[in-house]
Amino acid sequence: MSPTEQTPMTPDQWKGVDLGTRTVSYEEKDAILYALAVGAEAGELDLVFEKNLRVLPTFALTLAQWAPDELGSRGGFDTTTALHGSQSMEVIAPLPTSGSVTMQASVGEVWDKGAAAVFEVKVESPFFVATWAIFAPGSGGFGGERGPAKTTRPEQSPSSTDVLRTSANQTALYRLTGDRHHIHIDPEAAEAIGQPRPIMHGLCTLAASTLALARRLGAHPADLSSVSGRFAAPLFPGDSPDLLSWDETDGTAFELVRDGQPVIAGARARFHSHSGK
Repeated sequence: MSPTEQTPMTPDQWKGVDLGTRTVSYEEKDAILYALAVGAEAGELDLVFEKNLRVLPTFALTLAQWAPDELGSRGGFDTTTALHGSQSMEVIAPLPTSGSVTMQASVGEVWDKGAAAVFEVKVESPFFVATWAIFAPGSGGFGGERGPAKTTRPEQSPSSTDVLRTSANQTALYRLTGDRHHIHIDPEAAEAIGQPRPIMHGLCTLAASTLALARRLGAHPADLSSVSGRFAAPLFPGDSPDLLSWDETDGTAFELVRDGQPVIAGARARFHSHSGK
């Protein structure tokens, strides 16, 4: 049987597959562009000015985007229908202001949700460990485990309710950091997926939330030590969703809510410079 005639792998057969190693280089201006794209302000000099520059930890996710793309290009899931379901990241060490990062990627768990499969793509480096959860409609029903229940918000009232103000130009700027999918810039592409206009990148929205949280907590955004969240609904550039947060002993729980509906749900973040309650 020729390679082109081989039987396609079932979703569960992707578990543990090595997706390769890649070294990605960047310059100071790339880290600064990223900071501006996720909402850093001109007065936050150590994020937007090369003097005493600190790199936002979530910048690493743009360097590692090749990993879920690699799984899609290998046929793990249908790239035209798959959705970025959730994201988590643990920070090991600060990113240098410029240089190269070597990353190794693999497929983690593959969960069977019945009508869909969820592929976990894990990326490891000396600076961070990050996991993408890719929701793949039509790939479920293979008899695998359903996986853990969704993380939910705390039952008590939020410790704080703030507003996350996004820019009308935010997706146009953020796509220059690497994710140039047309749904974030082209009205026709957005309409094709049932959206009235281009939508925000999930990772941009998640990172912007961590900046707002850091300001509220009095922490430095570059001191982020971990973050996770589930992408529940689209957000549009220029929107100003509510940022609900709950102070906990081991960090901060948060949700981003637009018109009463969660945009980012069941999220958690920790900062080295803030110890929680």
